[in-house]
Amino acid sequence: MLVSMIESMNKARENGYCVPALSAGNEHILRALIEAAEEKRSPLIVLYMYGNNPDMMYFGRMVRDLALQASVPVSVVLDHGAKYEHAVAAIRAGFTDIMVDRSALPYEENVAEVRELVKIAHAVGVGVEAELGHVGFDGDLSQNVFTVPSEAVSYVAETGVDALAVAIGTSHGKYRGEPRLQFDLLKELREQVPVPLVLHGGSGTGDTNLRKACRMGICKLNVAFELYHGALEVMNGEEFRQDPYAEYGLYNYMTKGIQDVARRIMDVCGSTDKA
Repeated sequence: MLVSMIESMNKARENGYCVPALSAGNEHILRALIEAAEEKRSPLIVLYMYGNNPDMMYFGRMVRDLALQASVPVSVVLDHGAKYEHAVAAIRAGFTDIMVDRSALPYEENVAEVRELVKIAHAVGVGVEAELGHVGFDGDLSQNVFTVPSEAVSYVAETGVDALAVAIGTSHGKYRGEPRLQFDLLKELREQVPVPLVLHGGSGTGDTNLRKACRMGICKLNVAFELYHGALEVMNGEEFRQDPYAEYGLYNYMTKGIQDVARRIMDVCGSTDKA
């Protein structure tokens, strides 16, 4: 079934679990994720980065068609929409939600640009996630500016966003060193911010950290790097190298690795059997 991720996240917030948001850019990965979600009886959010597929309009139709056939809730969100036209293109493509990332801008500019897109998205029933604070990249936490709870409360009120991505110590891409999440900060954010919270940079953060974050108030967990790394591990295995056409075939080898990670993440999120 096709639903807004905000609907799924609100249910997660009320019941103490998290919805996995997993990256897909083509039909094979998309089908693999939906099959894993159906097997685990888990809601699913499909992440799409602008340019991941050469035909965004077609990808949007494909997600909607497959989601309508699925037995579990499926949403599709534009991840880190960096430009106004990217957000509008996602809305035109039929995405249920958009993530508007203006976290690198000064606070007032961030608010102004996000507020404008919230008006447009809400006018056509599309949910909006934004980010306050700034998550690092490739393990460089010098770029990570933690989210301030009082600012987060004001930000949600001023922009009208439906969900907020917060910075508590994760990193996009490959995490380097020992992850140190700020759980005391997360507790404050959960208590004060009135909308579902999102954690970006789930890959490499460690299942124990992620499980704890999901139980403490994170309602959407983004995973991309680790998902594709899982596919590469299977395809680099001895069985595949000996005969890439035996038993699974090329694409099925790739999706097997993706599904192994997806199923584990659903268990970590606590979303298994929540559909």
